Amino acid sequence: MDGSQIPMNEAGVDAAAESGSKVNVAKAERWLSGAVGVGLIYFGIRKRSTPGTLLALAGGNLLLRGILGRSILYKLLGINTADKMKAAKQATHTGNFKVEKSIAVDRSPEEVYRFWRNFENLPRIMKHLKSVRSIDDRRSHWVAKAPAGMQIEWDAEITDERENGKIAWRSLESSEIKNNGVVIFEPISDGRATELRVYLEYDLPAGKIAKAFAKAFGKDPDKIVDEDLRRFKGLMETGEAAYGQMARG
Repeated sequence: MDGSQIPMNEAGVDAAAESGSKVNVAKAERWLSGAVGVGLIYFGIRKRSTPGTLLALAGGNLLLRGILGRSILYKLLGINTADKMKAAKQATHTGNFKVEKSIAVDRSPEEVYRFWRNFENLPRIMKHLKSVRSIDDRRSHWVAKAPAGMQIEWDAEITDERENGKIAWRSLESSEIKNNGVVIFEPISDGRATELRVYLEYDLPAGKIAKAFAKAFGKDPDKIVDEDLRRFKGLMETGEAAYGQMARG
């Protein structure tokens, strides 16, 4: 970008001005002020009279209000509709978080994949999960623990799979907790061991259940997933993962 160009946001205004601390008019109001301002300028100029000039000046003030997002009257009255809109948006969304972790496991990709492919095994290593029940070969029902004895449930489906190499899944549209994940099984040490790479993403809407989940899992998701993977590594390398094969077979 040329240094003389001004970065513009989707509303067509100076992005720096919009993000500045003096902005106190919400975006919808700015659009309305700009539209009304242009209309007043147009009609004022057409009248070619003193009232018309006053209309044009008033329109110019409204247009400037829309472009800069600043209102002197709002400032005097201590009003900031821009902040109110921002707070309202935040209130409808608890937040989202992503986790990327990897660990080396002294077991072959086939063994590691076999354990993960049976999702019903996962509560053995993921302490925030109460249970996972397979519905069919691609869909499963998940139940997570939450504070105060609550539990959170959702359905998920496998979206991509490569035997002994990859499993990807996501929650169904009807789920209150939106999430998706990918697990990659990379052979190392000539195939005798596996580098396990885990990618998890949760999108939490506002609501009691989502907030409970965020409280249970969202405080330090990196640490929680790291502990889960270390638990999994210990389980696999002590030979107990044979249970996964028996459960699936």
